[in-house]
Amino acid sequence: MPRRPPAASLLLAACAALLFHPLGSAAKTTHTVVIEGTRYAPAALAIKRGDAVVWINKDPFPHTVTATGKAFDSRSIAAGARWNWTSTKAGRYDYVCTFHPTMKASVTVR
Repeated sequence: MPRRPPAASLLLAACAALLFHPLGSAAKTTHTVVIEGTRYAPAALAIKRGDAVVWINKDPFPHTVTATGKAFDSRSIAAGARWNWTSTKAGRYDYVCTFHPTMKASVTVR
């Protein structure tokens, strides 16, 4: 096989990189919701499809992050623990803590 000049190799590598990371693909973001004082902060969060959300429980007792439409359910998140969810579908997701039903919040995925 003939040897390619260095410039041709660089061009080939750049084209391959574009195939796997096309221009215009947005970087995904991780958002944080803090659970503290028996509430979620922020109580309303707007994110893009593909973004992740991490809930961090700073209370001294467990909580859940349970979507009212059953889209996700963290189950029990122990004190000091965290739980992640990545959005895949646009929409509004209201959620509650099943242990403390007055705790309510929402994530809107665009």
